[in-house]
Amino acid sequence: MPSPYLEILRSPRIAAVLLLGFSSGLPLALTGGTLQAWLTVSGVDIMTIAWFSWAGIPYLLKFLWSPFMDRYVPPFLGRRRGWMLLTQFALVAGIVGMAISPPNSSLWLLGCLALWVAFASASQDIVIDAYRTDLLPAPERGMGAAVSVLGYRFAMLASGGLALILADQFGWRVTFFAMAALMGVGLATSVGGPEPALRGTPPRSLRDAVVEPLKDLMSRPGALQLLALIALYKFGDALAGTLTTAFLLRGVGFTLTDVGTINKVLGLASLLVGGLVGGLLLVRMSLTRALLLFGVLQAISNLSFAVLAWAGKSYPLLVFAVGFENLASGMGTAAFVAFAMALCNHSFSATQYALLSAIASLGRILFGPVTGALVEAAGWANFFVLTFVAALPGLWLVWRMRAQINAVEKAQPQTG
Repeated sequence: MPSPYLEILRSPRIAAVLLLGFSSGLPLALTGGTLQAWLTVSGVDIMTIAWFSWAGIPYLLKFLWSPFMDRYVPPFLGRRRGWMLLTQFALVAGIVGMAISPPNSSLWLLGCLALWVAFASASQDIVIDAYRTDLLPAPERGMGAAVSVLGYRFAMLASGGLALILADQFGWRVTFFAMAALMGVGLATSVGGPEPALRGTPPRSLRDAVVEPLKDLMSRPGALQLLALIALYKFGDALAGTLTTAFLLRGVGFTLTDVGTINKVLGLASLLVGGLVGGLLLVRMSLTRALLLFGVLQAISNLSFAVLAWAGKSYPLLVFAVGFENLASGMGTAAFVAFAMALCNHSFSATQYALLSAIASLGRILFGPVTGALVEAAGWANFFVLTFVAALPGLWLVWRMRAQINAVEKAQPQTG
């Protein structure tokens, strides 16, 4: 009898999610770090460069127009794949436009095009999240979350590190044309990817597309507690991550090279392995057990940085802390994304997933700015102990709500 792990890894649905993860991650650096590098080497002043960071605002506001993408169905490829194709064409047009709008002569146009690319990218994220939610049956959701992150991270390497190398060798215009060409991965997947077996019925009106997703979520047993769990599950992990790089450089005195090679390279590898391991374990493990186990590991991993702070500069401890934290974070992300997908109704999964992801980032956005004050007041070691404490309410909610989580999981389709 074939192994369930091999069956899932061979699934065309998993392959489509992997490729769409790449398509989702590719535009992010083009309006972030890569664009900042282009502006910097072009001699743009630092104040103007700082203003360009506002190009990322659409990622924070995408839940505002997600009901539109739930309500209306393009005349080709269905509600999810049709919207994916449209947003990807918009991305190709925007990236090509950026390629022919150098900062020295077209700064305002470049800024407008960067905002357009971010808007199209955020819109693509809305529909890719909805497509993944509609497409994957319950046993494939953990692995789907893992391979989506895998594709996303590889794309960020392409549009981040590889793009800078290309720009150094061939210039910025060629670089952005190359990035536009790589969007062909997403276009091909949108055209040739499998159609979800359970498509859901689109809302009857735009008003219903706004109101009904909220009514549906709030009608669940323990709805407010479920939303609190979404907000708190990765809260401690997110708080710790806001200042990890600053801690390694300033708190314990590692060099930029140390941080680049160990924190970034090993961290990325560990995160991807953690996501894949978490996805594989979710094939056999209940969602409640996975949320508990992976959440406990997430919380404990923050203490490894507290130990590093107490011990001082130590390369073995650095490798252990970075590897453990990213491994646990990857596993926690796989379980969390599977849980968020399980909460979504197929009729308006675009709106509900966008809303849930906004709720999940709320704590990081609200409390992120105060982390510096916490470090100043308590010191680095105590700060990471506090992030461990911040993870406990989410774990308590998982334990308290295990019956509701089991009911949510059982209500999901088991086959594609």
